[in-house]
Amino acid sequence: MPEYTYMTKEGYARLKAELEDLKGVKRQEIADAIAEAREKGDLSENAEYKAAKDEQGMLEMKISILGGKLALVKILDPNQVDSSKVSLLTTVRIKNLKNDRELKYTIVPESESDIKNKKISSSSPVGEGLLGKKVGEKAQIETPRGVIEFEVLEITVEL
Repeated sequence: MPEYTYMTKEGYARLKAELEDLKGVKRQEIADAIAEAREKGDLSENAEYKAAKDEQGMLEMKISILGGKLALVKILDPNQVDSSKVSLLTTVRIKNLKNDRELKYTIVPESESDIKNKKISSSSPVGEGLLGKKVGEKAQIETPRGVIEFEVLEITVEL
């Protein structure tokens, strides 16, 4: 059974654009480098040719991997997210019970995490520890700095 990767529409579009760039622009750049190296004569002793062919192999492998990922993507629809508990695409306001500091994060798939924009992965320690919690519930989460207890204050879906 295939293992699906969950993404937002934006994350899917970004990955698809990267794949199209690799297939178009990058493939052409490497083809040009191979042609240029081929013009320099004896291919058996041509380091530029060998390097370009190696780069081509790596590019094709990356294209294959990205294509495989895209084939197994399930796009998350924010309109169908249950905001009664913490789940993918919910924005959760939590309180660190140790220092009374409030934090607000959106739980996203791992491929779209961006801590600067307050988007944490569902597979991160905090994201994983909050999944399934409801407003008022507490979560004890093992972090690199030790166990931290959080209380869920609010769960929303920001469209």
